[in-house]
Amino acid sequence: MSRGRSAILVLEDGRTFHGEAYGGVGETFGEAVFNTGMTGYQETLTDPSYHRQVVVQTAPHIGNTGVNADDDESARIWVAGYVVRDPARTASNWRSTGELADRLAAEGVVGISGVDTRALTRHLRERGAMRVGISSVDDDPRALLARVRQSPQMVGADLSAEVTTAQPYVVAAEGTHRFTVAALDLGIKRNVPRRLAARGVTTHVLPAGSSVDDLLATGADAVFLSPGPGDPATADGPVALAREVLGRRIPLFGICFGSQILGRALGFGTYKLGYGHRGINQPVLDRATGKVEVTSHNHGFAVAWPGREAERGAVVPDQVIDTEFGGVQVSHVCLNDNVVEGLRAIDVPAFTVQYHPEAAAGPHDADYLFDRFAELIEGRTHSEGRANA
Repeated sequence: MSRGRSAILVLEDGRTFHGEAYGGVGETFGEAVFNTGMTGYQETLTDPSYHRQVVVQTAPHIGNTGVNADDDESARIWVAGYVVRDPARTASNWRSTGELADRLAAEGVVGISGVDTRALTRHLRERGAMRVGISSVDDDPRALLARVRQSPQMVGADLSAEVTTAQPYVVAAEGTHRFTVAALDLGIKRNVPRRLAARGVTTHVLPAGSSVDDLLATGADAVFLSPGPGDPATADGPVALAREVLGRRIPLFGICFGSQILGRALGFGTYKLGYGHRGINQPVLDRATGKVEVTSHNHGFAVAWPGREAERGAVVPDQVIDTEFGGVQVSHVCLNDNVVEGLRAIDVPAFTVQYHPEAAAGPHDADYLFDRFAELIEGRTHSEGRANA
């Protein structure tokens, strides 16, 4: 049991916080990011997109509902480290099958508690996401700082191969089968194929290194590019695959990292956000309907829209950019900072969103996007049926 053992957290700019070990005892390094969600810590911990990141929970009380066998978004905890202010002394929830601290310890996740997470979050807001180290085995901040500065950065990190499935697998449609989707697993969450299955879609989940022929060999009516960790500028393989899919006019939907991949395939660049978007309370405008959605986010990179400086100014309303695959528009915009949160191709059947319509736990405002995907597939299959008649 780690409780009562001292621990330190050191950011790469030297800012140091003291607390107690929480979860596993040891030392860990990663990119310090904060998550503003008031709930859903188990889903956060098991989200592959957090691979190599140390997550700071802004909600002060963590662990009060324990952990269970049903809410994981993958087969393991992926965060590199965990920072909380006030861990629950004991779990109290009818679904709980264990304590969060015990789960963290069992999987070797080094954490720290008793930290002023408000001060830490404000620091990251002002200075930006940065490398960090947590240690409960060495109380020398200077020595830990030296190791933090030697640890890898997130810019230039190619991580999809570290989180993808080793073997293809299938999630069957619920009820009547309507369509088949091939999903490229760049760090997929379990709730994506669940949301597709609820719409009669059978999903074949394939490893990140799969070719377009591998995807189409499943009999896929459409292709899905999953969320995932790392720098999209390194993902040349998935970008080349997306270009193949676009060239064949196969319906394509991408979420988060998959949105950045499709953005690159269309010819746009990507850039790193100062501190990223993470949490379940981000306001996004859907330009097709004019509605503002409360959405779940987890991204540190974004698509660079031509004609605007990164993170400054507004996206040009209704602007259409000509690309190799036809016109493209911004479909969704974050109202906090005008970051591009979605793209819609006009001349090929493809669209993306940067946030998470599959959010669990989280708001369901954006769940309709899976309906849009099904409608896109249905429109393509009907047009092919008429052409072959």
